[in-house]
Amino acid sequence: MNVQTSTTATPDFTAIKAKQNVAWGSGDYSKVGVTLQITGEELAEAMAMTPGAKILDVAAGNGNATLAFARRFCDVTSTDYVETLLQASSQRAKAEGLFVTYKVADAENLPFGDQTFDAVVSTFGVMFTPNQQQSAAELQRMVRPSGKIGMANWTPDSFIGQLFKTIGKHVPPPAGVNSPAQWGSETWVQETFGGKCEITSFRRKTFMFRYRSAEHFLEYFRTFYGPMQKAFEALDTLGQAALRDDIMALIREFDVSTNDTLCIASEYAEIIAVRR
Repeated sequence: MNVQTSTTATPDFTAIKAKQNVAWGSGDYSKVGVTLQITGEELAEAMAMTPGAKILDVAAGNGNATLAFARRFCDVTSTDYVETLLQASSQRAKAEGLFVTYKVADAENLPFGDQTFDAVVSTFGVMFTPNQQQSAAELQRMVRPSGKIGMANWTPDSFIGQLFKTIGKHVPPPAGVNSPAQWGSETWVQETFGGKCEITSFRRKTFMFRYRSAEHFLEYFRTFYGPMQKAFEALDTLGQAALRDDIMALIREFDVSTNDTLCIASEYAEIIAVRR
């Protein structure tokens, strides 16, 4: 009798990140990211860092949190592994006369010394790293004792959490990589950060995606949001139609508009932790 055994191989995080880099660099995420600016402002207000505080923005994208803290006269270092997104952020900073230090960097291997910063922040960024435990450890390594870690992360049951779940049904994620929405789970955050940090605030908030229509939202994301663009490109004509139908059904489920436009309510977690 033959006995089959199975083992779970360690994911090739280097290869996965290379594909992610291409996905996030395709389209033009800055056009999507800029619509989320209010979340960076609200995180900056909630963290109440003093002028001159040293802030590290990890997986900063086109700079929503970066600019919010720079507007409050903090000393901000903004990092991402997609250089074009940092360039878009730099253009925004220059337009406002804000000084920001930019550096291309991998969130799982940050090129800074231990306890370098007064606060480390990330809005809808670090949650997408494939090696989640490593990136979480890097956030904690960066911040000084009594310093803060601040994040805005989509929750598992949010529209965006469900959108990635829907896409995953049609284009499965790499084996061994967990859902990014774990970063919006209070239990996971406590388990992952609670050993070295005190979770001082875990607030469930709502971001409203406001678009002309469901079709407008889908076309906008399919054009500019790299992960969705790549998902559609990976499918044949019938597969694309099925994915489109499922996304449209999800949009209808989360649409809270009271007129002929679109307003999608998507929950996210605003998290603040203090390093022991």
